[in-house]
Amino acid sequence: MIFISVADVIEIHDLVIAPNELQGLARDKSIQAIIARIDNRIAYGLIRDVYELAACYACYIAVGHAFHDANMRTAFACMDACLVLNGIELNYEPEEAGNQIIKAARGIVDEVELAAWLRGL
Repeated sequence: MIFISVADVIEIHDLVIAPNELQGLARDKSIQAIIARIDNRIAYGLIRDVYELAACYACYIAVGHAFHDANMRTAFACMDACLVLNGIELNYEPEEAGNQIIKAARGIVDEVELAAWLRGL
């Protein structure tokens, strides 16, 4: 599997945020901690496939709220980038995909449920 780094997340965020939105990292949050959480799940065998990996990026970035703005867009873009980097291109219904990321950010769905949704596409 191909993984997304801290630098990748920041670069993706910089691509999805508009110039008029609040730029930068939240002072008390850490992208490194978010990625470390995913790395730990990998190390302990808790991520079985690329769908679970992509879902972890989406859920943890959305919930981690490491940026001042565009966290959910960054979460979606990282999830999609992870899938594409690993040879999977999905056709999302924009509203449905947006709702899934909002649910992840609110803790209504977790990475297991989001991975199942991705597999179903």
